[in-house]
Amino acid sequence: MPLIDAHQHFWNPATVAYPWMDPADAVIHRHYGPEHLAPHLERHGIAGTVLVQSADSDEDTDAMFAVAAGFPAVLGVVGYVPLDDPARAADRLTELAARPGFAGIRNLIHDRPDPDWLLRPEVIDGLRLLERADVPFDLVAVLPRHLEVLLELSERLPELRVVVDHLAAPPFGGDPGPWRELLAAVAANPRVHAKVSGLYPAPGTDLRPWIDTAVELFGPDRLMLGSDWPIAERAGGFDPVWSALVDVVDGYGPEVAAPLRSVTARRFYRLG
Repeated sequence: MPLIDAHQHFWNPATVAYPWMDPADAVIHRHYGPEHLAPHLERHGIAGTVLVQSADSDEDTDAMFAVAAGFPAVLGVVGYVPLDDPARAADRLTELAARPGFAGIRNLIHDRPDPDWLLRPEVIDGLRLLERADVPFDLVAVLPRHLEVLLELSERLPELRVVVDHLAAPPFGGDPGPWRELLAAVAANPRVHAKVSGLYPAPGTDLRPWIDTAVELFGPDRLMLGSDWPIAERAGGFDPVWSALVDVVDGYGPEVAAPLRSVTARRFYRLG
């Protein structure tokens, strides 16, 4: 069964601004490009990736497309448009849609102090552009409120296709009840998918129960695997993070594993 990494990043803080980065963080605040990722893809038999934005800026998106043009392993690019400026977002969306490999849009909503930012009228108008164009939206949910907001979005924008990044930050070491309840509620919308990615519990934690929950709620046809590299460098690097996910997923058998390994990502992002 082929593999697709449905969530990875490239960045170079020397050429593009990433406001969330701490310059003192030597692990993250450095250049990560194809030359660093390629050995991991080859070692794990990964056929391609989805490259996801790392800054709410045109500069980051343009840099991603420039890198992807010379790195065929990138099958899709999830870029940025300013959802809170619908007129400019519409122009930019038209421009991005004409680029080979354009796959979706994300905004770093988890870095915004207002957890209800997506519900602002102008942002709803921006999301409606995605809905009408059938462009998927990557949603970074790190607070329970972010999933509650998604429930309202599902009512107001019923045709919007959404993927929840990183299983909405499972509460490792805490009470899983509220997380599970909200995840079940958003999963009731068949247009909402999720990424089994960005899971960094304490060393020795069994990921299987948390991924079991995702498989139960979404089904394998709405789940996809992602390395979240190079953030994964904070948890030991690409190899141990990716291997831990694949070991769990392959343990379910091919009927469950095949969608998570590649089929869901190809279909959701319409990858070539």
